[in-house]
Amino acid sequence: MNQHPYRRRTISVAVGDIIIGNPSPIVIQSMTTTPTLDTAASAAQTLSIARAGASMVRLTAQGVRHAANLAAIKDAVRAAGCTVPLVADIHFNPAAAFEATQHVEKVRINPGNFFDPGRTFRKMEFTDEEYADEVDKIRTKFIPFLDLCRRCGTAIRIGVNHGSLSDRIMSRYGDGAEGMVESALEYLRICHDEDFHNVVVSIKASDVQLMTDTVRLLVERMDAEGLQYPLHLGVTEAGNALEGRIKSAVGIGSLLIDGIGDTIRVSLSEEPENEIPVARTLADYCELQAAACYHDGVQRRGRSAGRRRTRQVNGIGGTCSVAILGDSESADVYGAEVLRSTGCDGLSHVRRTMQTLAADGSDTPVSIVLSYPDITDRDTLILAASVDLGSLLLEGYRDGIGIESPLLSTAEAADLCRRIVQACGLARYRAEIVACPGCGRTLFDLPSVLEVIKEHFGHLSHLKIAVMGCIVNGPGEMAGADYGYVGGAAGMVSLYRGTECIEKNIPQAEAPAMLEQIIRADGQWHDPK
Repeated sequence: MNQHPYRRRTISVAVGDIIIGNPSPIVIQSMTTTPTLDTAASAAQTLSIARAGASMVRLTAQGVRHAANLAAIKDAVRAAGCTVPLVADIHFNPAAAFEATQHVEKVRINPGNFFDPGRTFRKMEFTDEEYADEVDKIRTKFIPFLDLCRRCGTAIRIGVNHGSLSDRIMSRYGDGAEGMVESALEYLRICHDEDFHNVVVSIKASDVQLMTDTVRLLVERMDAEGLQYPLHLGVTEAGNALEGRIKSAVGIGSLLIDGIGDTIRVSLSEEPENEIPVARTLADYCELQAAACYHDGVQRRGRSAGRRRTRQVNGIGGTCSVAILGDSESADVYGAEVLRSTGCDGLSHVRRTMQTLAADGSDTPVSIVLSYPDITDRDTLILAASVDLGSLLLEGYRDGIGIESPLLSTAEAADLCRRIVQACGLARYRAEIVACPGCGRTLFDLPSVLEVIKEHFGHLSHLKIAVMGCIVNGPGEMAGADYGYVGGAAGMVSLYRGTECIEKNIPQAEAPAMLEQIIRADGQWHDPK
């Protein structure tokens, strides 16, 4: 088949019977939350996820025993007549990866902790020669794994997480986009040199701006080096409910509409089956938008140049915060020039108009109002508006925004706009709650705990609080959060201030009150209005 011109050119990667990469359709996947040693539960949830429409299912394998048990899970799934490819998720344990490779169709490894030791936030000094020696050590250890994957016909994913870069990478390249991209490229270059091309790559973060800019930087670097591996997209620790869906739609959607991405996961702190219809709606909507933007010549691959420079008019533009239509606490969005666009062509029309203004050197503030008269499903509307407005905000168009739809009242439309602005990291209207989706490593009932944290601490809009089921990404994500609530043992929680663990293994029932005490003692608490 010919490749779709509106999607980035990639090679095709076989994962069982599934093909990832242009021109194949976007592949949707999810991950089990059951213990991998529980064969019956893991097989049952895998089947449930597959019935919901996922083309691929991932399971955690934290040890060799867990990796070996993937064989039993696969047998049970296949006995039920389901051919969905299984993916092993590996952290910290190369031996588990070697074992899993023999049982599943794909293995995900994390460069931040695969051969490098787990991060301790220790500053390390290397000469260029010493650093090259460290990379050569990785090459020596990695090649036997690639050889085994080749013999077994197993694909791999090089999956970088912002929360788990190695001390080695951070010391040389930092904890941002450069560090994440280099962490991926080190392993991709080895794959390329060894002529192993059954590889997918991902870079994820809970910060949407960071995630999208980093993926775009990775695309630039990969294309410059002739590395055309398919990309898996996701916003990690997106949360649940509206927040999780909006954050995922902004991050994943803003890349898909520019032809970037071949497989996606919407990571929700809910039952994994709930992720699939959201991902399907996103993939379908973004395919239409990608084609429209491509044909109008308004796709972009590179990172944003920052906020469009405009003069201030009636409290809109300049350095003012994003004005929101219908928000009584914001300037009137109609105080500036208004660009209204309707229907599926809305995004490409707005982009084309704004690019023309930029070419003309205009500094007039523009409020963008998108109208959706033909979308009749509320959930679809929320995702569509999040993709469209989120991508425009990330692109730098931040004077004013509005949504018009017969499905939303003025107040509801304004609230959705505020949530999109917060998902882009441009303002805080409520506490930023970062939460992982849970997996077989999770050490407490994450969905119920997340609701408690949101209800109890949601009014603290000046704070970012991370809720993590285990330590894999926990301490790392604490680096970007003010406080952390992390699974430390079964039913037990450890509390963090930044990256520092200040209370260890507190019973789950006592942990929220203890966290409030800490926030109060730090002078960061205020009662809800």
